[in-house]
Amino acid sequence: MGGPIDEIEFIASSNHRVGILDILAEEGCDRRDIQARTGAHASTIGRVLGDFEERQWIERSGPTYQLTLLGEFVSERFTEFRDAMETEGKLRDVWQWLPREMEGFSVDLFADAVVVYPGPGYPYEPIDRVIQLVEESDSMWGLGATIFKAVANEAFCRAALDGMEIEYVYDPAVLAATANWNPDLFKKAAARNHCTVLVHDDLPDRTRCGIDVFDDRVSICCHDTETRALRAWIDTDAPEAREWALSVFEQYRREARPVDEDALDTPVPEQFIAP
Repeated sequence: MGGPIDEIEFIASSNHRVGILDILAEEGCDRRDIQARTGAHASTIGRVLGDFEERQWIERSGPTYQLTLLGEFVSERFTEFRDAMETEGKLRDVWQWLPREMEGFSVDLFADAVVVYPGPGYPYEPIDRVIQLVEESDSMWGLGATIFKAVANEAFCRAALDGMEIEYVYDPAVLAATANWNPDLFKKAAARNHCTVLVHDDLPDRTRCGIDVFDDRVSICCHDTETRALRAWIDTDAPEAREWALSVFEQYRREARPVDEDALDTPVPEQFIAP
């Protein structure tokens, strides 16, 4: 018998082994059922089943093959590893912009996340996504660097004017830029009783990302730290992610202060342009 890496390679190097292991993890099957579901040649199925029997991963009752307890253990752990690598592949390209320095953040929180990028042919997919979430929600809490685009700014302001409950903790520069984008509309939205705007001088990861909590989803807006260019939008409906995001929000909301003239007079960085 080979070592652990050899056994992982034994499974992973063959789509037929992976497929048959997955099938038997669901239910016992005979060879004809396995062949119908995999499309593999009968001789291939025979070799795979023989290898599994040799390893004590399966047993046969009449024509039906089923996993042993040892086989179930292997199948469950292999599936967990595949899921982990799928999550890693999804988050690898956005890792540098995630709030990894925030207390309580973990990769598991966003294992099932939707990740949307500005594409070369159509750069507005993240904006479309955030507008969709705004339109589908009755409330939103957030902090940090949000999408700074005119259409997104207007969507948030219009939602506030239409009755959406909003609480947002801004970094002074982001607040000043948003207020200067459309002073009249921003002032009208912020004046609503159900719209609370606060400011905090030391938000975590404020140049890299922002967190928004909608009715059913938690999102992270990822920015380039130097240019503030939007790099990705990530959101998930995982309850654990929502619990984490709300705990972070509550912490910084307690430390935040109401908007004052000093905050609104903060110089707006050149990167804040809302096309």
